[in-house]
Amino acid sequence: MSTARTVRIATLVVVAMTLPLAHIIAAPNEQLTIKVTDRDTGKPIAVRMHLKNARGVAVKPPKAPFWKDHFVFDGEITLNLPRGNYTFEMERGAEYLDRSGYFTIEPFANDTKDIDMKRFVDMAKSGWYAGDLHVHRPLDQIELLMQAEDLHVAPVITWWNAKSNWTTAKPPEKLLVNFDGHRFYRVMAGEDERKGGALLFFNLDRPLDVATAKPEFPSPMTYLLAAKENTAAHVDAEKPFWWDFPVWLASGKIDSVGLANNHQQRSGMLDNEAWGKPRDRTLFPAAHGNGRWSQEIYYHVLNCGIHLPPSAGSASGVLPNPVGYNRVYAHVDGELTWEKWFESLRAGRVVVTNGPLIIPNVQGRRPGHTFHADAGETVELEIGLTMATRDKVEYLEVVQNGRVTSEVRLDDWRKAGGKLPPVRFDSSGWFLIRAVTNAKKTYRFASTGPYYVQVGYEKRISRASAQFFLDWVRERMKQIQLPDAAEQREVLQFHQAAEAYWQTLIERANTD
Repeated sequence: MSTARTVRIATLVVVAMTLPLAHIIAAPNEQLTIKVTDRDTGKPIAVRMHLKNARGVAVKPPKAPFWKDHFVFDGEITLNLPRGNYTFEMERGAEYLDRSGYFTIEPFANDTKDIDMKRFVDMAKSGWYAGDLHVHRPLDQIELLMQAEDLHVAPVITWWNAKSNWTTAKPPEKLLVNFDGHRFYRVMAGEDERKGGALLFFNLDRPLDVATAKPEFPSPMTYLLAAKENTAAHVDAEKPFWWDFPVWLASGKIDSVGLANNHQQRSGMLDNEAWGKPRDRTLFPAAHGNGRWSQEIYYHVLNCGIHLPPSAGSASGVLPNPVGYNRVYAHVDGELTWEKWFESLRAGRVVVTNGPLIIPNVQGRRPGHTFHADAGETVELEIGLTMATRDKVEYLEVVQNGRVTSEVRLDDWRKAGGKLPPVRFDSSGWFLIRAVTNAKKTYRFASTGPYYVQVGYEKRISRASAQFFLDWVRERMKQIQLPDAAEQREVLQFHQAAEAYWQTLIERANTD
């Protein structure tokens, strides 16, 4: 702290909080140094800062990695600012409490301001490690960005349609980078995003040849099948409402789907389905409608007996989100490695979130587990849950076979010692736990991956859900009008195969 002027920040730190403003008086030469430490360790830490002047315009320091309305820095930054009033918000991922306030640049001496950040939960201590599957930021910024967001896993998209980092540059010999002890990123992730939607490709050794693809030709299935020739490949359906999603589902080749996706943003919603299947806005009104629509589609997937884990991605570098705003926590036993994290993701041992942090415990099992019982038996399962959140959560929900079967207010959950009402199954099905915040402008939530119950030898297959996807495929097929007849046939073959798949599933259905 400068001896010329001593200033204090007073902030209230609570889990679901409203922070008062802090007042900082800076120097006549318009210079202010900010130092940030971890409150518990006293060590400097990287953070993200949203800094705005009196007109609400975001401040962009010349050397700090900046995106849209925020920048990151590693423990210390010196700001040279015109005199006036400023507001700020400071964050470090999802597991630290926010700091916010204001300062005024006035004609006083240079000042250094010390700010500490308080961790309120440590998910990694329980084996839960955070990843963001949709990162478009420059490679030379990735390590600092991941540290500032306390992120452990980030496949970095370096090829996307006709854009590629490797058109003029040679990829590094080592594609996977481990730094800071337990953080990993890999530089060969890619995206095929066209009229049918977007697929994200991970763990490949080289880009797919998507640069010359036209909006409808070749089919995204061409690249999906090519990627899956590599047994290490992980392919994520970037959102569930993309038009070709039922085709990808029917192929059995996708490994996860973006439930916490980039239409859910820190400061608001991208309130449309872009070139995907539009929602019924009467059933799914703004501002939460798009997020609820993604979940509705996902629940239809599970009702069809398809075990597909949810994932999360922020699209930082394209859309306004910070890296890691939408994140998926995968549980890893023992030491974290890149391979073990993706193995857990594929197994569904996950929680997705852009706000609350929840850890489920269902009779000692994690999400993705299947409970088995003989035909004629009844299954009853006790649900334990721990939760920490910065945003207010009104209630916790148990979603069973696509419907909310329990809605528990937080006071009742606490009185029950962190227990939720048990779930009961007389036949096969699934369930998950969901927490939704009271954020008004965006859909901020957390969801566990599903747990499955199999009674007898059959999975639960809903006729209505299979019909939902069959109707979708037929609607999509009518949109595909290619002038080249051979190209039309080549693309439609995948939709026709999907049509046959969903029709067969309807015939196999064992519940409405």
